[in-house]
Amino acid sequence: MLAFRILCGVVLVALPASSALAQAPAASEQKPSMDELLQRLDALQRRAAEGDKLISALQHRVDELESREKRAKSQAATARREPAAPQKPPRTTVASTPPVLTAAVPPSPVVADTIPGLRPPEPMGNQYEGEGEDALRSDLPGLSLRIPGSQSEVRFYGFANVNGYHDFNGRNQSDAPTVQTIPLTGSPADLQGGDTGLSARFSRIGMDTRTATAWGTLETRFEGDFGGGTAASPNAVFRLRQAWGEIGTEQFRVLVGQANSLWNEGVYETVNFSTNLNQSFVRQPQIRATAALAPGLTGHLSLEMPDTQYTSVAGVFTQISTPSGFPGLSPAFASLPDLLGRLEYRYDGSILDLRGLLRDLTIRTDGTAAAPPAVKRDTVGWGVAGNGRLPMRWLSPSFGPDELVGMAYYGQGIGRYFGGNTFGQDALSNVGLPGIVDVTLDALPTYGASVGYRRFWMPQLRSNFVYSYAWQQYPSYALFFVPGSASATLLNSTMQQGIVNLIWSPFAEVRGNNVGTGWLDVGLEYVYSHRDVFGGTPATLPAGAGFATANRVLGSVTVRF
Repeated sequence: MLAFRILCGVVLVALPASSALAQAPAASEQKPSMDELLQRLDALQRRAAEGDKLISALQHRVDELESREKRAKSQAATARREPAAPQKPPRTTVASTPPVLTAAVPPSPVVADTIPGLRPPEPMGNQYEGEGEDALRSDLPGLSLRIPGSQSEVRFYGFANVNGYHDFNGRNQSDAPTVQTIPLTGSPADLQGGDTGLSARFSRIGMDTRTATAWGTLETRFEGDFGGGTAASPNAVFRLRQAWGEIGTEQFRVLVGQANSLWNEGVYETVNFSTNLNQSFVRQPQIRATAALAPGLTGHLSLEMPDTQYTSVAGVFTQISTPSGFPGLSPAFASLPDLLGRLEYRYDGSILDLRGLLRDLTIRTDGTAAAPPAVKRDTVGWGVAGNGRLPMRWLSPSFGPDELVGMAYYGQGIGRYFGGNTFGQDALSNVGLPGIVDVTLDALPTYGASVGYRRFWMPQLRSNFVYSYAWQQYPSYALFFVPGSASATLLNSTMQQGIVNLIWSPFAEVRGNNVGTGWLDVGLEYVYSHRDVFGGTPATLPAGAGFATANRVLGSVTVRF
């Protein structure tokens, strides 16, 4: 390259010199006048200026070629350091900076450029992977921009949502009710009748970055919505959903921060923002490792924030909250983080997923209003779950992109991981009951299952048909909780839920064997819920009968970016 620059300079100097030599014989015959000399001087100055421009343009072009050559060598070195792995192409590309253009140098074309070795962003709309978490999530990649002069990309994503509902039984006064808490038959809320509501507080905004490093892709994410306040408040309160960083390759990576729990699973698609029966939408601080174990098989292991939640005759206790009227510290205690693991296998649109967790549950009454007696009790919580997705085209091409989904679980002491089923019921305790000498902490056994069918009437119109069932086994001393109290009325032996919806996505399009939903969804949904309280009506009077039924119709409009 240096020799090329010297050669260009010699040529530019030689051109005016050769011209002057060619005119030497004529000068010997007749001396030029002063005006002619000035004109020749001006011409030489113009040529020198043009030469300077040409040298500058050529030098810029040489620098650009050298930069590309260095970048290609760096990419080759990175490829040698990292094992090859099949990757999806990045969703977006950003044009590289165009070179300076002059009249002497033809302009170079603007070439779409991507950052080599950068893992592509995950889709925003997979409701079934624990990351989508709720209805009508976008499958669009968001607005992704490359930061000039760096190996980084930044992406903004989110949606604006408005949803409305009407209850036909007792009023719930919530845009996100759970089956565990629907009003009992014959309760004041049931006698008053159903009401109508409208909400936009689950609208969401998020930002993530991806940077190519020597250790692989460094990805960070910050995401929040406005669901932090009460459902009945018109003033939506911003809340943090996710804030984490992850570094590594497709073969191995590590995440630190607040993220979706490994236990999370949306299972089926709805248009409501409730934590429906058998769904798990826990977000909490954690340290997670992810590894590709075999083609299509991924393993995850995490240590996640602990939070013992138990119910006694006094009410529901968590590590940071106590029932109304209970002063001071909570007896709920945590000694160790929750340990979770997950295996995912994916092949040709199908998913087989197995997950498990192990927990320590503790209560310490010393120093709290629950003593005397001052006791410390520990028990182990554990659970296993599995879910699958079957593309119906495997059975017949006539089914198109239809899907059959299902899940099942069993565990003891996993109540808080199913917030719509058993919030506050990791365990029960007989502490505080009259005549109790031996205080116990009993992990709650529970199991459940869900099955759903996703039907595409056409690419722009789809429905979901879902049925879920859950069962809990409570200790016999729970029958002595105060009848009609929150401790007694929220203990549900069985729960059931059915969901049917119709979703119109006018900008959806077929992508191979799948359907991309586009940026707009309009949904209509019917939700049936039923619960039977442990102990029946004797346990719930005078609050109401020992069972509850709810029928709700709701609609939702989501616009994404």
